[in-house]
Amino acid sequence: MSRGALATDAARLALRGIRMGWQQRNVLDGVDLEVRAGELVAILGASGAGKSTLLRIAAGLIAPAAGEVHVDGERLEGTRPDVALAFQDPCLLPWLSVERNVAFGLNFRRQPALARGIREARVATALQAVGLAHAAHFAPRQLSGGMAQRTALARALAREPRTLLLDEPFGALDEVTRADMQRLLLQVVRDTQAATLLVTHDIDEALLVSDRVCVLGRGGIALDLAIDVPAPRDAQVQALGALRVRLVSALHESMARTAAPQS
Repeated sequence: MSRGALATDAARLALRGIRMGWQQRNVLDGVDLEVRAGELVAILGASGAGKSTLLRIAAGLIAPAAGEVHVDGERLEGTRPDVALAFQDPCLLPWLSVERNVAFGLNFRRQPALARGIREARVATALQAVGLAHAAHFAPRQLSGGMAQRTALARALAREPRTLLLDEPFGALDEVTRADMQRLLLQVVRDTQAATLLVTHDIDEALLVSDRVCVLGRGGIALDLAIDVPAPRDAQVQALGALRVRLVSALHESMARTAAPQS
């Protein structure tokens, strides 16, 4: 891997033979994917390819029609406290402060019982990790878009996840803020060694942050591409350009086959 050896060769998150359909059409049709500890895998695909559906299956929010999800070797039967999911919309509750938004959910039924001091320590650590310790008592209306996304990421980190799932979390941000959040994400993955699955529509984002990029198409993984490019990646124009061509080609091919009439 380009950013050093992973913590273990064993898959922390494993999706095996995942199938899911809508309106008599298999959107996901036999998806196999593994993510190891400390690995960041990006998922690209055309609109309707099932990227967000796959992420929700990995989170245990919906059950696949067929196939299995395993986390740390155990079959997933619903949501787990050590699997965190963050969306493009930060989903902050406007009547709660930043720190209370980050703490939200830590005392839910499926979460392990935590003493008040431990919850407060987790929240403080998460806010420190995303650079928002100074904004703990801010209201959501006082936050910029980037700060709101940092708060959402802190909320996920407060759960101390071993698996982190991100659904286009930076898609609504401006270019400068998005670059800052991408750097923060890399730091978070390095520090926590969370197995991380990132759904994105941005090829360049995938190339900059990922250890692998998977193109979802034809119901499965059409391409699983290792990104073995040294840092700083944004300076590796030629290497990234060649990989970008492969990803664009795979996306176009998968879209063409999906659109083709079935015989």
